[in-house]
Amino acid sequence: MSADTIAIIILLGSFLLMIVLRFPIAYAVGISSILCFLYRGIPITTVCQQMVKGINSFSLMAVPFFITMGVLMGTGGISEKLIALANTCVGWMTGGMAMVNIVASYFFGGISGSAAADTSSLGSILIPMMVEQGYDDDFSTAVTITSSCEGLLVPPSHNMVIYAMAAGGVSVGSLFLAGYIPGAILAITLMVGSFIISKKRHYPKGDKFSFVALLKQLLKSFWALAAVIIVVVGVVGGAFTATESAAIAVIYSLIVSVFIYRGLTWKGVWKALEKCVDTLALVLILISTSCAFGYCLTTLHVPDLAAKAIIGITDNRIVIMLLINLILLFLGCIMDMSPIILIATPILLPIATRMGIDPVQFGIIMVLNCGIGLLTPPVGAVLFIGSAVGKVKMERVVKATIPFYLCMIITLLLITFIPEICMLLPNLFMK
Repeated sequence: MSADTIAIIILLGSFLLMIVLRFPIAYAVGISSILCFLYRGIPITTVCQQMVKGINSFSLMAVPFFITMGVLMGTGGISEKLIALANTCVGWMTGGMAMVNIVASYFFGGISGSAAADTSSLGSILIPMMVEQGYDDDFSTAVTITSSCEGLLVPPSHNMVIYAMAAGGVSVGSLFLAGYIPGAILAITLMVGSFIISKKRHYPKGDKFSFVALLKQLLKSFWALAAVIIVVVGVVGGAFTATESAAIAVIYSLIVSVFIYRGLTWKGVWKALEKCVDTLALVLILISTSCAFGYCLTTLHVPDLAAKAIIGITDNRIVIMLLINLILLFLGCIMDMSPIILIATPILLPIATRMGIDPVQFGIIMVLNCGIGLLTPPVGAVLFIGSAVGKVKMERVVKATIPFYLCMIITLLLITFIPEICMLLPNLFMK
């Protein structure tokens, strides 16, 4: 057995062992990297150098700004206005509140970019509201957690910025544009699933559609939705970079939340910033340790070995892409989203590009796979948050979510095998 093979076993074996033992993911990644470095006789200072190199990036500064923007807007009274807007759009349908939940998540996702924030913010309002109107509590929770994944696809999403960095220079603007149609398709498939279940269970309809009411709610929600326009149009139009647009969006979010909607006091702003620091600390530790882990993978030629192993099974493009999706879904069951993106991208992206998949399309495929992973036991963070917010046992939530898993898998297969779904807008506006 060669020295490189033993190093790979030490790196991946110790990492998987620590995951099973429920180590915090950042520690598991960092310690396994150190063990690999020690075996190969590389100075430990190299670990520190790689960690610092990983977070010493101007483009990475967009991540804390987008997180701050999402927290400020999420706690600034935006949720209620977006729910009211969604209600005027789709509340008249059978299972109207389920449809409102899904559409509100699409709107809110364009502000928060976080499935966890969506579930905790919208779920705390909509789940009790749905239960009061006669919806089952497990169904209400299932709709909330699955629709929250729209926020991962709809820009601005800080996970797309992390993917762009891990992929080595993929255009953030292209990724932002690529997420709109997949996010809409996910919303439509979830609405179809909700409609079928609502018909069978005789869930109620809402008030009749009114164009005047829709126009009023659009005017009330304009300041919230304008944040998305500032970010996306600014980046796509080349007016400023993703980092600059994120910084502008933070200032804009502060003004809207404090002075226009007045849902946030200055004391609340400081609490929101404390929450941002907590979240950012976790994200940056993960990014830094993952860069050291990625350095080990690269120097040991793990991406090439993985590519040869997968292509050695079959050269059929469809089978290979299905295998990649299965790998990502499995990783989603045992790991959180950011480390999957940081660790799996250097390994799987070269295989996908060999199969003719554009890096932008693969980014959307990876983000949706990771989003599904947030809803699957044993470590699905959004599943736990939804269970806590809805006060429903996790086992019941998982059972109620099964039909929606199917909706999400259908969307995943569509974006995997129909490139135009992801690439239409980037090709239209970025070339």
